Amino acid sequence: MTPERKKKLRQLLRKKAAEELKKEQERKAEERKKIIIQRTGHPKPVDGVNEATLQAILKEYHKRISELEDVKYDLEYEVRQKDFLINELTIQVNDLRGKFVKPTLKKVSKYEGKFEKLKAIAKNTEMDYRANLKNVSKDKFKLGEEKESERPEWAFGKKKVEEEE
Repeated sequence: MTPERKKKLRQLLRKKAAEELKKEQERKAEERKKIIIQRTGHPKPVDGVNEATLQAILKEYHKRISELEDVKYDLEYEVRQKDFLINELTIQVNDLRGKFVKPTLKKVSKYEGKFEKLKAIAKNTEMDYRANLKNVSKDKFKLGEEKESERPEWAFGKKKVEEEE
């Protein structure tokens, strides 16, 4: 085969493949439209309809929606069950092989605990500051010793006066 003939054959093959691809896309689009119409149904005419027929149409739509929700819930439940089963089987296979999946580790900050420790130390130093002060007795700074009997009567308060009576 000559190079020109090879080139012409390649071009024809590309054109044929492009046509087939276009036909396939059109076929899929038509099939999709059919499935959508089949699932949703044909739209009901609601313009100029009396209230009773409108209620009947709405009840029919509601019934259809509830049926579809039931089917959806059942399918989601089956998918969850199958996912769980797949997960269990992969764990069993890994156990039999002796290979274990390493869990992904969380990124931890270097400084996360240090600031908390510094705060705790700061709280303790405030408490220790008062605890480390010298204790001074209160009697040391009194000017003179006063006895309770030398005080005037009004300094004793009501209780002393009442007791004496």
